[in-house]
Amino acid sequence: MIDEQASIEKLRWIMTQLRDPITGCPWDIKQDFSSITSHTLEEAYEVVDAIEQGDFIELEKELGDLLFQVIFYSQLGQEQQHFDFDTVIAAICEKLIRRHPHVFAQVNLQTDDEIKTNWENEKTLEREQKNKLQVGKNNDLIQLSILADIPKNLPALSQAAKIQKRCSHVGFDWDNKYDVFAKIEEEVQEVKDELEAESLDEKALAEELGDLMFAVVNLCRHAKEDPETLLRQANKKFTKRFNGVEAQVNQSGKSFHEHDLSELEDYWQQVKNQEKKA
Repeated sequence: MIDEQASIEKLRWIMTQLRDPITGCPWDIKQDFSSITSHTLEEAYEVVDAIEQGDFIELEKELGDLLFQVIFYSQLGQEQQHFDFDTVIAAICEKLIRRHPHVFAQVNLQTDDEIKTNWENEKTLEREQKNKLQVGKNNDLIQLSILADIPKNLPALSQAAKIQKRCSHVGFDWDNKYDVFAKIEEEVQEVKDELEAESLDEKALAEELGDLMFAVVNLCRHAKEDPETLLRQANKKFTKRFNGVEAQVNQSGKSFHEHDLSELEDYWQQVKNQEKKA
C-alpha cells in the first residue's frame, strides 16, 4: 500500500484501486469519459458556489472533489493509452510558461491589456497549429473557423462572450461601449416592434429576444465584466429580496394571491430600503 500521508500519489493510487477490474468499485469500473462529464460540471459549479458563499471549509472539500475528476480522466486516459496524469501536468506546465513570457522569459509586458493581448495571440497560435488545414470528407483541405473549438456545452452567456472575444481579437468588434449600447437600443426597438405587431410572430420574437441578449453580453464584455457572473449575482440579489417579500407576506396573515401587485411592490421597495440602511 502507498504511504499513508496525503499526496497526489496517494490519490492516484486510490484511483487505480477503484478502477481495479477485480477488486475495485463496480460503479467506478463501469464509468467512461462521457459518463462522468455531468459529475465534472456539478463539481465545478459546487466550487463556484462555495466561493460565492465565502464558505472556505466547504471550498476545501469541493476543490478536492474537482481534483478527483482530473485524476479520474487521467486514469481513463492511461488505461486507453491516450495520456496519463504526468502528461497532463507536463502539458499545462508548458502552456503556462509559454503564455507568460513576461514572467519566464525576457519579454516586457507591463499593462493588463498587453498581457491579455499576448495571451490571446498565444491561444490563436495554438488554434492555428491544432486546426491547420484539416482533411475533409473528399480529401479536400479545409481551414477551420476561429470559432470551431468553442465548447458547445458552455453556459449560453459564457459561450456568447467567448464567441465575441474571439471575433474581437481579429478586429470584428465595435469600437467602444457606446456603439454597443446603441446596438442594444436597436435590438430593444426590434423586440418592441415584434410585440406591437398586429399578429404576433413567436418565432421572430424569440429571435429578436436572443439578439437582444447577445448584444447585452457584448456590453458586459466591453465593460470588462463576465456576464455569467453578473447574472448569477443578479439572481442571488433577486432571491434575497424576494425572500424578504415572502417574509412580509407571511407576517401579513394573507397569502400571495390575496395581495395585489401594488401591495407586493410596496413590500419589495421596503426590502430595498432596508438594504440601503444596512
